[in-house]
Amino acid sequence: MGVARGLCSRRAASDGQFAQRVAWEVLQGHMALRRSIRASKDLSDAFETGQLVQGLSTEQKVAQLFFVTPESLVAHYTDATVTDAGDLTRQALADRPVGGIIYFAQNLTSADQTKRMLANTAAYAIEACGIPVLLEVDEEGGSVSRVGGNSGFDIANVGDMRAVGDTGDASYAHDVATHVGTYLRMLGFTANFAPVADVANNPESQTMFWRSFGSDEQLVADMVAAQVHGLTEQRILCCAKHFPGIGAAEGDSHDEAIYTQKTADELAQVELVPFAAAIEAGVPMVMVGHLSCPAITGDDLPASVSSEVMVGLLRERLGFSGVVVTDSLSMGAIVERYGLDRVCVEAFLAGADALLMPADFDAAYQGMLDAVASGEVSQERLNASVFRIVYMKVKNLPPW
Repeated sequence: MGVARGLCSRRAASDGQFAQRVAWEVLQGHMALRRSIRASKDLSDAFETGQLVQGLSTEQKVAQLFFVTPESLVAHYTDATVTDAGDLTRQALADRPVGGIIYFAQNLTSADQTKRMLANTAAYAIEACGIPVLLEVDEEGGSVSRVGGNSGFDIANVGDMRAVGDTGDASYAHDVATHVGTYLRMLGFTANFAPVADVANNPESQTMFWRSFGSDEQLVADMVAAQVHGLTEQRILCCAKHFPGIGAAEGDSHDEAIYTQKTADELAQVELVPFAAAIEAGVPMVMVGHLSCPAITGDDLPASVSSEVMVGLLRERLGFSGVVVTDSLSMGAIVERYGLDRVCVEAFLAGADALLMPADFDAAYQGMLDAVASGEVSQERLNASVFRIVYMKVKNLPPW
């Protein structure tokens, strides 16, 4: 057991009782999470999580909600592309100990550089608040691959998931995920925003064609479940995306609003099937896309700011008790609707836990702090999401 976790276990009895109360108050309002913890006999992890959350200031709790790029993290100090982690990263994490940092190909120049950067970042996060930062990447394969095929690494791109799906062999999908998880773990990553659980069954839309495993919901479900197992076995936290399924939507939410006219029951017959399989396989995170679902919400609000989708469909209908992550909050479909200081507040109030890549981290962070200070976001609501994020780390990451 590392120093930080060892200190937690040696706190005074009064602190332990307070931590248990924090954990229980969070669990009281979240029956699915409570059942999951009881079923897996992980109450000790839950109480340790309560201790860790209790030890955070409000500012640190708010920081834990954010998954940002390394450039956003250190934007106060430099506008350069980040390829190492030194004093600037250390100071930035001390100021705002974010829950996760997502790296792109521009940040990754070689295996040795990546290992050193991630190891330093991990150490600085523990120093800052006693809780690991998730070291994240989008490593789906094919067109979304930051390491495989990168000229700085002797690692081949595993190819498009459509080709994997076309084999019809779930064991092959498992092997691909195992391979990806192995090299990510070797480099020091702890989380991968994959697999894609979208069903690409709209011949008029090519947006997700190559990234999806296919057009049949059961085939996609089998492939997704296999990849969840493969990544998890390598101790890489994974994330099924893009709920409630953008494979049939026209357009690309990076640039424009996308829609589905399907009802919840219609989505359940196709689009939700792979997500249900991922949840059954134990996926710790689900990413919610910027898809508008007017037949469900009654308006054109994107799913990433809709309680009907994140709570009604994902939490209640599918019973997901893990971490709900937004898709990038710098995407055109969501930025156009809200100000830079409000987009994260709206997503959070609608049911998101983790807030991915806001266009302006400073504005988003301050917006969340203001919402907590005003009471718009209650301490109970804040604690619930921080608990889920920290519990995921305690439960799944190696001891620190």
